[in-house]
Amino acid sequence: MKFSEQWLRQWVALEAGTQELVDKITMAGLEVDDVEPVAGEFSGVVVGEIIACEQHPDADKLRVTSVSTGSETLQVVCGAPNARVGIRVPFATVGAVLPGNFKIKKAKLRGVESFGMLCAEEELGMAESSDGLMELPADATVGQDIREYLNLDDKIIDVDLTPNRGDCLSIAGLAREVSANFLADVSAVQVEPIAPAIDDTFKVSVESKEGAPRFLTRVLKEVDVTQPTPLWMVERLRRSGIRSIDPVVDVTAYVMLELGQPMHGYDLDTLNGSLIVRMAHEQETLVLLDGQEVSMNPRTLVIADEKQALGIAGVMGGEGSGVSGTTRNVLLEAAFFDPITIAGKARSYGLHTDASHRFERGVDFQLQRKAIERATALILGICGGQPGPVSEVVSEDNLPALNTVHLRAEKVASLLGITIENDLIEALLTRLGLEMNSTAEGEWSVSVPSWRFDISIEEDLVEELGRIYGYERLPETIPTALLKLKQVDENKVKESDIRRILVGRGYQEAVSFSFIDPKLHQLFDPGREPVALANPIASDLSVMRTSLLPGLVKTVSYNLNRQHSRVRLFETGQTFVREDGVLRQENQIAAVITGSRYPESWAIKAEPVDFYDLKGDVEALLALGGAAGDFRFEKASHDAMHPGQCAALIRDDKVIGHVGALHPSLAKSLDLNGAVLLFEASLEAVSQGKVTEFTPLSKFPEVRRDLALLVRQEVAADSLNQVIREEASELLKDVRIFDVYAGKGIAEGHKSLALGLTLQHASRTLKDEEVNRLIDSIVSRLESELGASLRS
Repeated sequence: MKFSEQWLRQWVALEAGTQELVDKITMAGLEVDDVEPVAGEFSGVVVGEIIACEQHPDADKLRVTSVSTGSETLQVVCGAPNARVGIRVPFATVGAVLPGNFKIKKAKLRGVESFGMLCAEEELGMAESSDGLMELPADATVGQDIREYLNLDDKIIDVDLTPNRGDCLSIAGLAREVSANFLADVSAVQVEPIAPAIDDTFKVSVESKEGAPRFLTRVLKEVDVTQPTPLWMVERLRRSGIRSIDPVVDVTAYVMLELGQPMHGYDLDTLNGSLIVRMAHEQETLVLLDGQEVSMNPRTLVIADEKQALGIAGVMGGEGSGVSGTTRNVLLEAAFFDPITIAGKARSYGLHTDASHRFERGVDFQLQRKAIERATALILGICGGQPGPVSEVVSEDNLPALNTVHLRAEKVASLLGITIENDLIEALLTRLGLEMNSTAEGEWSVSVPSWRFDISIEEDLVEELGRIYGYERLPETIPTALLKLKQVDENKVKESDIRRILVGRGYQEAVSFSFIDPKLHQLFDPGREPVALANPIASDLSVMRTSLLPGLVKTVSYNLNRQHSRVRLFETGQTFVREDGVLRQENQIAAVITGSRYPESWAIKAEPVDFYDLKGDVEALLALGGAAGDFRFEKASHDAMHPGQCAALIRDDKVIGHVGALHPSLAKSLDLNGAVLLFEASLEAVSQGKVTEFTPLSKFPEVRRDLALLVRQEVAADSLNQVIREEASELLKDVRIFDVYAGKGIAEGHKSLALGLTLQHASRTLKDEEVNRLIDSIVSRLESELGASLRS
């Protein structure tokens, strides 16, 4: 909100300078964005009157004028289109200095001498642009310094308010804040009821009592809107960023700035039957004051007559019913609109108005009568007219309730860390408009005024005291507390460590939307019904994901289409699955790789990634918690994976995830070429490790024995490992498969596996006979359980 510093100081008498004022209100939470002068730096400009005006003899667009300064008459050549006899304008005399250090000198323009310059607002630094001379009121004192006449030694202060402080979107609200900060008295404008001169009223029907709990109107007849708006009001409006239009519109804008109540004036003679406050009809159209035509939805509150909508409530009026130059009879409106009803409506139509800015934040629900009386007095003083009585339609049940909050001095001291005297507590809060009633020593019952929607509990009052007293005055103390060390679960792998190891293996972390395209879901997880969003932001983001893979694969496709041929991505996040009517949210981890195995290098031949590249990365991940032996891979199937290149990740006989290649039909649908390998598993299961235990190193030698086994093609290597580990027990330190062969010399449907077994005892040297017996028992068990035999 922009406001004139002089205007504020008329409400609150201050000794403090501009910078101190700005610093104080900023520290109180009303951040000042900018302070600028109301006009540029200039001197030597006075009020001049054009007493003669003739066409320049040698220039069509120039005029030769005679300008009176009260003491002398000077000839001035001027090119402004509105230069004419009788008007009073700013006149820069010879020797004057305008903004930008532009000095006025005696000059000749197309052969005619000119002794000075007639000025527009732009040339005085009062506007960014102008289309003619700045016309002053007819009673402006000729010869008076223009800075003095317009009170230009003033500053425009621009305050940025938080959404909860709508009460400060007015001079009255700012004056309360400044009064509390400087402990200065407020000289508020006195508003007296205007006695009706006529009995005329206009019928009002409020259908939406929740949206408009209070609606006031007043008829003003025989109003002369051709009268000029007083200069002091025009200047205050200009300094607040509002352009003067006509007296009635200017007064409603002025009252909004002064008291904080947006108002609207209707041309009474254009209204049909009565005013109706209702919700808009489906696709009902309205041409707004700015000429824009909008098609409204049924959630929009409108002001209408018996024929059509006249305006969007709390946002902007319509074009046909507003006050114009021919208006003689006016209907004033001042209403309280529910902030929730108004919130977002202006933005939904591409609008933002001073009225919507205030109503969305909350306007004082007891301010409307005062505002309509103030506006009536101003309009009658400028335009004359005959006022009717104030008519009010109110629904008390739908108005906000006034709060009463209990405040204790000990609570203030506890939260702020400083003891504030009881008298000062009362002085600070009373100046903010709160009514203090002492209930005991150091305790008060505080009545919250109708303009403070944001105060409801004791802590809110303490916060008010803290910001007005000054946060910078609060003591700097080190808090003391009995802190208990957080218990660390040592058998859990931290998510940051999981991320770190994947990044170390060349992966980039991705973050994708939790909602995806239903078609994409159907491709990856057709067996589960996704949770549909009630209000999606787009049709292709309308269901919650049941897997992280769709988002990752889509990201891979995006990167491949932008010439990133080697992509390695991982993501951790929630999936949303509905089972038996219950929505289950689980944290998952997923990864996708495609492209070459190694980064491009002259030393390494380019090779595409395969299943075992991703499986190796997964195994490194599982080894983080020291429980890699608890996991195993089994051949499996998955809707999104290649039927011959898919393995289930199993722990405690429970499938916790899958790893495999992208299904060929899915790759074709997504237009992906080359191998794409996928992995997804439960983050909880992957993170569960074992508590580290110390095991002393054996001092005795290891024994290595190699076995060449013939097994059927379908026998998994992990099955062999399990049998060997069970049979060898604690003697087995390691088992590795170092060769796989199938072909000539091997029976059809079989393969040859070469395994290296490393054996060691913790307390003695193993004997050959003991090792041979163990190897025989292992071979025997492999033969009986898996049909394996030694290769001869």
